[in-house]
Amino acid sequence: MRTLVTGAAGFVGGHMIHYLLTDTEQEIIGTIYRRQPRHAWPANRVHTEQLDLREEAAVAEILTRWHPDFIIHLAGQSFVPVSWKHPWPTFEQNVLTLINILKGVRLAKLDARVLVIGSGEEYGEIRPEDLPIDEETPLRPTSPYAVSKVAEDLLGWQYHRSHNLHVIRVRPFNHIGPGQNEMFVTSSFARQIARIEAGKAPPTLRHGNLSAQRDFTDVRDVVRAYWQILQHGKAGAVYNVGSGRAVSIRTILDSYLAQAKIPITLEQDPNRIRPADIPIIVCDPDRLQRATGWSPQIPLQKTLSDILADWRQRL
Repeated sequence: MRTLVTGAAGFVGGHMIHYLLTDTEQEIIGTIYRRQPRHAWPANRVHTEQLDLREEAAVAEILTRWHPDFIIHLAGQSFVPVSWKHPWPTFEQNVLTLINILKGVRLAKLDARVLVIGSGEEYGEIRPEDLPIDEETPLRPTSPYAVSKVAEDLLGWQYHRSHNLHVIRVRPFNHIGPGQNEMFVTSSFARQIARIEAGKAPPTLRHGNLSAQRDFTDVRDVVRAYWQILQHGKAGAVYNVGSGRAVSIRTILDSYLAQAKIPITLEQDPNRIRPADIPIIVCDPDRLQRATGWSPQIPLQKTLSDILADWRQRL
């Protein structure tokens, strides 16, 4: 059996491949664009393909040559603030790449299960009566990134409905862990602390809105959920992926400060404040848990400690 993982050099892609290598017998094809993976993979299990997923012919050729049984589409632009500055490239990297994959699967007549990765950001303007957010909550996206993810979500449904492709959609909420880009909040805090401890920065940590509450799940639990959804999820269905628990950014920061080796002062950075920020976001993962039996296994404190340890090692 073969699994194609797009965005293999990315944060989630790397963890996805590690999970497949450790817990499955899959032969893996990992696509990369320019950036090389952080870790070497066994050549007898992982075949790396360098291509631009925006090129329709290149995507079609890869699908035809490898004939994957499972496709996990993780490539794309995933940072919300970048989408405000560069909305069209965000759409191109997220929506066009998915169109090429779905069209390629259809034309090659592959009997593949395709996982379309949306986002909890699709729900957008969350109201108190919406909490916790289940899959029937209205989609009210509040950023170009979120709109691009709604478009991916609907494309997945449309190709399932129109062409009978085995497409399953997921809406993951905040997933964090070692190796994540420093543009994301938990990784930003950890990197700043590691730099301060190493004497590479003054002892002041810059932050944005600390009162926001979010649903955080370890990326290693998230990729396990993705695989279980591919095995047991219903074609055409959509599943939230999250812990079902809201944690404030202040709580995250306090945990990090308690682990810091030296005293650190705080300073709010206006550039880290989003144009539109929802006070609390927490998902209802009941549909996922009923379909697969999945639940998060890694405590938040361990996740944060692992992120900080990773940045200390990298610096």
